[in-house]
Amino acid sequence: MTTTTPQAVPTTAALRRPVQLPPEWSGIPLTVVMPTYNEAENLPGMAEKLMALDLPGLRLLVVDDNSPDGTGEVAERLAEQYNEPDRTRISVLHRTAKDGLGRAYAAGMDQAVADGAQYVLQMDADGSHPVEYVPQMLGTALATGAGFVVGSRYVCGGRLAEEWGLHRKLLSRWANAYVSTVLRTGLRDVTAGFAMWRADTVTEMRLSEVRSNGYSFQVELKYQAVRAGYTGVEIPIHFEERQIGASKMTMAVQLESAVLPWRLRLDSSRARRG
Repeated sequence: MTTTTPQAVPTTAALRRPVQLPPEWSGIPLTVVMPTYNEAENLPGMAEKLMALDLPGLRLLVVDDNSPDGTGEVAERLAEQYNEPDRTRISVLHRTAKDGLGRAYAAGMDQAVADGAQYVLQMDADGSHPVEYVPQMLGTALATGAGFVVGSRYVCGGRLAEEWGLHRKLLSRWANAYVSTVLRTGLRDVTAGFAMWRADTVTEMRLSEVRSNGYSFQVELKYQAVRAGYTGVEIPIHFEERQIGASKMTMAVQLESAVLPWRLRLDSSRARRG
């Protein structure tokens, strides 16, 4: 497995302008899978930005976990607003319970592939993953043939949110270094939640069997992809701070993330002995 990073890094201003893809690339079926729980205020702005991209093949699949703030209803109204008679641009997958980010992503990514997506993009609804990078991620995936592309905060040119204090930045960097050291993925930002996957990679991962149920889903998925021989490519992004609402990062989620790398290593050792 070889993990590559760009050799020449554009300026931050250049990165924030969506790249222009040739028509044969911009029309590739791409589904953005966006799990939501109480994101009614953030979702309309994210949908508007995604729909404005020059990507005719792009669709947005909102996976809502029965949000009490009415996010599911907001998503349905957005679908009515943007869908065309012969073209579905936004669809909604309603789930009856809140049972974790990992389960929401697994359901949405499997649905996207079943509906014909050639590429699937994981993306948060809170605005922390800037929409402007989506064309670049698709272009990188197509140009390199990579199994997945990561919007990375930790390759050259990547940046964390300016609002983050030094302690939070150091903790985030340490967590990535810790996970990468234990799992040896070769990725700088293995915990990143902004990732684009080729459809066959998604199918190979058998998402219904992934055990992680929180943010550590991101780590497990990349680790399993690397072990299966898929190449990961990282491109630099400027990670943004959520503007509206509260973070879903709880102590239980952090503990799961800390234990996960060793559990994955143990499972791998058992599989080899078997």
